[in-house]
Amino acid sequence: MTIEDINNQIKKCNKCQLCKTATQAVPGEGSPKAEIFFVGEAPGFNEDKEGRPFCGAAGHFLDEMLSSINLDRKKVFIGNIIKHRPPNNRDPLPEEIEACTPWLHQQLEIIKPKLIVTLGRHSMHHFLPDIGSISKEHGKAYKRDNQMYLVLYHPAAGLHQESLKKVIEEDFKKISKIRKIM
Repeated sequence: MTIEDINNQIKKCNKCQLCKTATQAVPGEGSPKAEIFFVGEAPGFNEDKEGRPFCGAAGHFLDEMLSSINLDRKKVFIGNIIKHRPPNNRDPLPEEIEACTPWLHQQLEIIKPKLIVTLGRHSMHHFLPDIGSISKEHGKAYKRDNQMYLVLYHPAAGLHQESLKKVIEEDFKKISKIRKIM
């Protein structure tokens, strides 16, 4: 099975109610051989319209940060835990996360990234449920079951709180340091 096969299955998914309220699924995009997999929470308004992850304002900020460390968006993989937009950008419900989790894990199994970068608290707690709050854990790397994780604030946090923008930019630079030891 390929990442394209999984993404095509995600586009047809109706395992939860979100498929009825979203415009379309947003499976994720990037290299099927990516060493780095960025995982956010769920598609937002722009992502729902375009069918691409991180294509709105937060995506533009993510693109700027990728460029700042000489990473090409096409060489990483970018996705979300939830593959359809929750109404009014509400937090995903537990049953929605449960329905989408197999898709995410299949993507990870195919891509086999060396580093998973969690973007925001939902992603962080999905992969690292036993750690504290994102305000205390951001910028920290963890190794679990031979998988490396880096905890980052969601790029949207820097757009909503100007004081976090610099923190996010500094934390993002840690990707370069981790890449040297991968």
